[in-house]
Amino acid sequence: MEEFRSPEEFMYYVKKKNPGEDEFHQAVEEVVRSVWGFIEENPVYKQQSILKRLVEPERVIIFRVPWRDDKGNIQVNRGFRVQFNSALGPYKGGLRFHPTVNLGILKFLGFEQILKNSLTTLPMGGGKGGSDFDPKGKTDSEVMSFCQSFMTELQRHVGPNTDVPAGDIGVGGREIGYLFGQYKRIRNEFTGVLTGKGIGWGGSLLRPEATGYGLLYLVQEMLNSSGDSIKGKLVAISGSGNVAQFACEKATQLGAKVITLSDSNGTIHDPDGITAEKLAYVLELKNVKRGRIREYAEKYGVTYFEGKNPWSIKCDVALPCATQNEVGKEDAEELVKNGCILVAEGANMPTKPEAVRVFQESKVLFAPGKASNAGGVAVSGLEMSQNSLRTAWTREEVDEKLQQIMKAIDHQCVKYGKLPDGSVDYVKGANIGGFVKVAQAMIDQGLV
Repeated sequence: MEEFRSPEEFMYYVKKKNPGEDEFHQAVEEVVRSVWGFIEENPVYKQQSILKRLVEPERVIIFRVPWRDDKGNIQVNRGFRVQFNSALGPYKGGLRFHPTVNLGILKFLGFEQILKNSLTTLPMGGGKGGSDFDPKGKTDSEVMSFCQSFMTELQRHVGPNTDVPAGDIGVGGREIGYLFGQYKRIRNEFTGVLTGKGIGWGGSLLRPEATGYGLLYLVQEMLNSSGDSIKGKLVAISGSGNVAQFACEKATQLGAKVITLSDSNGTIHDPDGITAEKLAYVLELKNVKRGRIREYAEKYGVTYFEGKNPWSIKCDVALPCATQNEVGKEDAEELVKNGCILVAEGANMPTKPEAVRVFQESKVLFAPGKASNAGGVAVSGLEMSQNSLRTAWTREEVDEKLQQIMKAIDHQCVKYGKLPDGSVDYVKGANIGGFVKVAQAMIDQGLV
């Protein structure tokens, strides 16, 4: 660390060592710029080269995944697990099955996971994994064939006290079931090696809702901390998958009015609000029929914007819940112009750095994903606790614990992100809050 005199010098080192991994560079740069001043004020982190150690994964596993399709043809995919940092506990982070999966994307997600898991206050390290396998259009037997082959290799590297993967894009209840079954078969043990399991065999209540609910609990805390309330606010949400669905549900329950949802084809704008009844239709449309969001516009007679995102629609609160880098500079300027007062990320890194700067310069409350979408991994951590105790908590107990965790995240962001004018920089607060805990654990445990 002592050889780097500025964030720019450090990023030159990172980019040279990890060429072509743009998402990883973006994630690291956001953290480095946030914590640089804090490290300058606390030279022990410099002396121990914490940043240099933090950006290097403890272990990266890449392996071949051969499997047979229903026609009897042999297919070959590539599997990954990035075990990034175990200073706070077993590696914890999702598995993503999607054609775009590569090492750079998994390193970005794994790096984010370190600080996100730290913020939850639960004993979890950071990791991420997956494959370039695409479950879309595959039969159950093909998905099972792939999952069993994937876990045959992965089982050497994971376990309830080593690394506890979860689901992510392309990895839902079906995939977790097949992966768990193969682990159990090979290892001959029934342990909490994966989270997102079925409720009947070790899963936690509220896990599907956790990311969306947690997002709204943090939004509620952010508004409360600034002397405001979520009641009556107009909320624009992008996406219409798991996070968007449950964010919509909780926002409505808390008294807000959700006016948009979207998918990769376009956006619907419902000025009357997406009620519980309308949301039930969205769940059926997206989770069962695999339809497009424009069908909502046709059914309820509302406006559909082909090929557009929701950020030009007037709202008080914007919740990007679709995909990475979906909010650009012009989108941010449009939101600010239309009076948006709060933006919180439901997806991982959906806001481009230049858009984040627009929000911060305009004093819009902005929560990065590592804080605002930590509810999912928080309930995964609670699932680990229930598995270790061989017990199951009620929905109410899990919900109460989730609310307390999101309050604690808000508290850490305010503590480390408070600016001289009394406003809160949630990006700085989340990054320093997550960093301090991990850095101290790394110092305590020696040079490992």
